[in-house]
Amino acid sequence: MTVGQFVFMLHSHLPYYRKAGMWPFGEENLYECMAETYVPLLNAISELYDDEGIKAKLTVGITPILAEQLNDEHLQNGFIEYLDARITAISKDLERYPDPEVAHSQHLKYLAKYYFDWFNHIKDSFINKYNKDLISAFKKYQDLGCIEITTSGATHGFSPLLATDSNLNAQFKIGSDTTKRLFGKKAKGCWLPECAYRQGYEYIGKDGQKKWRPAIEVTLQNNDIEYFFTESHVIEGGNSIGNRRVIGVYGNIEYIPLPEREPTGYDTYSAYWLPDAQVAVMGRNDRAGFQVWSAADGYPGDGCYREFHKKDDKSGGHYWRITSSTTDLGDKMLYDPVLAMSQVNLNSDHYTTLIYHLLNDYKLSHDGKEGLVMVSFDTELFGHWWFEGVEFIKQVIRKFNNYLPQVERMTAGEYLKAHPPTEAIQIPESSWGQGGHFYVWQNHLTEWMWPIIHGCEKRIIDIASKYEKIPEDKLLHRALNQLARENLLLQSSDWPFLITTWQAKDYATDRFREHVERFETIADMIESGNIDENALSEIESIDNCFPVIDYRAYLPIEEGKIPQQEEKLKPLYQYCLLYT
Repeated sequence: MTVGQFVFMLHSHLPYYRKAGMWPFGEENLYECMAETYVPLLNAISELYDDEGIKAKLTVGITPILAEQLNDEHLQNGFIEYLDARITAISKDLERYPDPEVAHSQHLKYLAKYYFDWFNHIKDSFINKYNKDLISAFKKYQDLGCIEITTSGATHGFSPLLATDSNLNAQFKIGSDTTKRLFGKKAKGCWLPECAYRQGYEYIGKDGQKKWRPAIEVTLQNNDIEYFFTESHVIEGGNSIGNRRVIGVYGNIEYIPLPEREPTGYDTYSAYWLPDAQVAVMGRNDRAGFQVWSAADGYPGDGCYREFHKKDDKSGGHYWRITSSTTDLGDKMLYDPVLAMSQVNLNSDHYTTLIYHLLNDYKLSHDGKEGLVMVSFDTELFGHWWFEGVEFIKQVIRKFNNYLPQVERMTAGEYLKAHPPTEAIQIPESSWGQGGHFYVWQNHLTEWMWPIIHGCEKRIIDIASKYEKIPEDKLLHRALNQLARENLLLQSSDWPFLITTWQAKDYATDRFREHVERFETIADMIESGNIDENALSEIESIDNCFPVIDYRAYLPIEEGKIPQQEEKLKPLYQYCLLYT
């Protein structure tokens, strides 16, 4: 007998780094994640299936803009160059250790050999096992039923803040089409960029009449997307983690608590329909999620695990462990891979037991009704940030399969097919960001960006409207499609996020302005009827994502009529609870 269902969702996303710098921001960020997360994750999935006959049953979201980069020859070759550089650097450590003048140099030599073998294994896997084609590898295990691939907005644009339905639809249409082209089937599920959602609302149209702008799920349904994910507080109400608004400039920060929402009476142990379209939503289980993602209280913060922030000043090798959260970088102890793997064993034991008890306790308290525990994380947490994280995932899957078959592991799509929702729920405007709302992406540091984004939205619609039929002029057609690419790229939610968090403020500002400038250059050429092929070709050589894009995705969408309440809520949703 089963105690319930467990869905493990990984959301993979990086901004468009191709030919846009190397380090500290640029292509090397992608290469690090390929080496530490994407290749190891594929190795774990393949080893479980090929060696042990275990299907991982992971739901793996790969954003279209990340998938395009993994599929790009320039970046594939650049990754090999990156690995060669890392192997060369580590090799020099093998030569300089042991050094009698350096404390614990024999252990440093051991660690250098460990990383030398590790990087060579990653290189061998990438070249010989996957033929430099990670997309085909993910597709292989998708087709074998080991994983389910989900899609997202094409460039991870912040959906609720886009001003037009044409641009919102283009994000998900181009995103969905890209996933189908690369992985061979249309994705049923998606990750809302930044988990950002908004409801439908009334507004005054150009004709002065009241209009209705549909909720996000209507756009999803129009693109055959059947479900998405959200945070626990969105379903349950109450206070979101990090529920404080940050106000200030250049380090002068004031924390203003946001009002707490009333509990809704709903929980995350089942999925729900949305009221405006037949699209389902799953909420992350707060307890099961927090146990993993919290660096302070979760597994990744254990002192045995590798320290991310301290590197060798010559080779860049990660030779130290966390030691403790209060230990200065200069006082960190040396890393011990054997000790770290022992801790992974303990943590995976604890986690599988935790999931079992969450589901069993729910079943016992609900008269035998089985529940769902869905957890969702950034894929890059595992391996890149938490070096041992991929091994943790592998052990969790193996232990559920071998020792706790009462926990039914399923992909998100499999769960919804077997357990379709019986209730509908109206969720509020929300995101995963600070305070659970939109502040991280729209604030005093980023407010200058949104009028520019909205201006480009309107301009591309106006231009596309003049070419409802693909022009015979091939150069003009190329320009129209490149205009669409630049519009998508400037909409990336990564740019305002990096500005707000100051992680890469100048880089993100420059990237945003570059895409806006390219957009305006191409738009000016199209509108003037004078297209400079050399200038266009140069832009195409840099921003070459979405090679089969169709600019007509930006043809205007008719403004909506205000739906009657009985039209909005289908009979299937008779149990709908509306709350804001």
